[in-house]
Amino acid sequence: MTSPRQPRPSQLLQPQRAPVPARDASTLLLLRDCADGNGFEVLMTRRADQGIFANAYVFPGGGQEDEDAAPASHALARVRPSMIAEAGDERITQALAGIRETFEELGILLAYDQAGQPVPPAQVQQLDRKASLYEQCRARGWTLAVDQLWYLAHWTAPLDLPKRFNVPFFVARMPEGQTAVADETEQFEPTWISPQDAIARFEEKKLFILFPTQRTLQRIAHLPDAQAVIHTLLSEKPLWQACPRGGHLKGKDTRHTETDMAYGELEMVLPDGHGIHHLDWQPEKAVPLRKNLLRLTAPNSGMMTGPGTNSYLVGDAHTGYIAIDPGPDDADHLQRLHDAAGGDIRFIVCTHSHPDHSPGAAPLQAMVLLSGHARPPIMGLPSAPTARANSRFRPEVTLQDGERITLSGQGTEGEITHTLQAIFTPGHAANHLCFVLEEDALLFSGDHILNGSTTVISPPDGNMIDYLDSLDRLHAMCLEHDIRYILPAHGYVLGFARHQITRLKSHRLAREAKVHQAMRTKPDGSIQDWVAIAYADTPQALWPVAQQSLLAHVERIQKLCLGR
Repeated sequence: MTSPRQPRPSQLLQPQRAPVPARDASTLLLLRDCADGNGFEVLMTRRADQGIFANAYVFPGGGQEDEDAAPASHALARVRPSMIAEAGDERITQALAGIRETFEELGILLAYDQAGQPVPPAQVQQLDRKASLYEQCRARGWTLAVDQLWYLAHWTAPLDLPKRFNVPFFVARMPEGQTAVADETEQFEPTWISPQDAIARFEEKKLFILFPTQRTLQRIAHLPDAQAVIHTLLSEKPLWQACPRGGHLKGKDTRHTETDMAYGELEMVLPDGHGIHHLDWQPEKAVPLRKNLLRLTAPNSGMMTGPGTNSYLVGDAHTGYIAIDPGPDDADHLQRLHDAAGGDIRFIVCTHSHPDHSPGAAPLQAMVLLSGHARPPIMGLPSAPTARANSRFRPEVTLQDGERITLSGQGTEGEITHTLQAIFTPGHAANHLCFVLEEDALLFSGDHILNGSTTVISPPDGNMIDYLDSLDRLHAMCLEHDIRYILPAHGYVLGFARHQITRLKSHRLAREAKVHQAMRTKPDGSIQDWVAIAYADTPQALWPVAQQSLLAHVERIQKLCLGR
């Protein structure tokens, strides 16, 4: 993951604070297959009832020490060549710390004797857990089994915590014949438990586990056995890397990782991790995302609109505002848009003509006029002849591809500008536009890119060839402008913009491959037959909608085949 482009400090919602430096640590998940052959178990222990993480059930591990990184300690490590090629000495240090901590806390040692065989349990028990593990192994001619550890994940503590750790999570099989014996100082009650049971007990409030522990168990719970877990890690790369961020949802503080829908929004709104951002959808109020950016969500939630249509206000009291996608003709929603801008809306722009995006433009314009402000032009692209009757739209000003709309004014710190560039992105609709807020490197994606679902491509106004080409163009724009965040018309802000676009295109092409296979399987089949095959992984209630995108894929497949 790359670091996000630094936003204009003047537009952040609050002053930024440097996070507490994270201390390097290491964690080891010891696995064994269940005796009945159904699944696997992981070894957990209870932390002491005082101090950090009191009474939490955790995997063994702890802070890295200078001795873990010493060349003499590395000389004791047996490693895989692929591990060295991927990460070098740093990975050895991390793995050694995990082995050492597991030995000190539980008396379990992953090591080989002079003959290269696993050290017998009886000899492990003769070691002094309070003395240097490395010196004791060196005296006996033992080597430490770093080659048995596999890099599972990497967790970095949230930026707002007063004490933070930077922790690689490794997995290894439990050594044969050894038994976990807690040190009764830091760790207590060694417990073998399946990931599914641990999660269930946590949800029943019978087992206290920390957020990274919970998420790690959830991510591996679907795997059938210990070997399957290890098999997923043969590339020597972690399955995920996470630095959780905090939000507030349904009256509770919540934590979110990079794969969660709200993560990008939390990262954008609270770059330093401090503060509170409410994630509940609040159509009754404007939600500040930056000082120069407000989101108001229309109360039109549903299967096709998710939590509702997002309208955005770009600008400030010194420059006036641009309203992006005023949404449906909902008087209360439009009044809130008007009031949030103090009536000073200079431009109204629509990403496209669909009925949950553009009908509010003219009524909003009338509200602005009635409040005594200048008449804001309605801007966008006219709907094509292929548009449905309820999606007809003709703007007062037709925007050209690349055209810029600029707000400027004199603020407390001098002149300030907000520049919105129009990007022609047909596909979801023939007249679809996206917009880039250039000074802040933000992409407003309309319905071209959504958070939590893929947009419907409905011919004839929708076109899959155009849609995929537009994705490529947006990817290039993100690279050119160093865009990190995408603000969709439905759902939270998306982070990792280029990754999101790449993932979305891959998903579309994978679906198209299923459509093509369905066409081959049933060459004389109906659209309904093909949907049942290509969208077998989708709830049947969505199949009528999926038919539209399937038709768009069929059109593209046929054109590509004719092109060859």
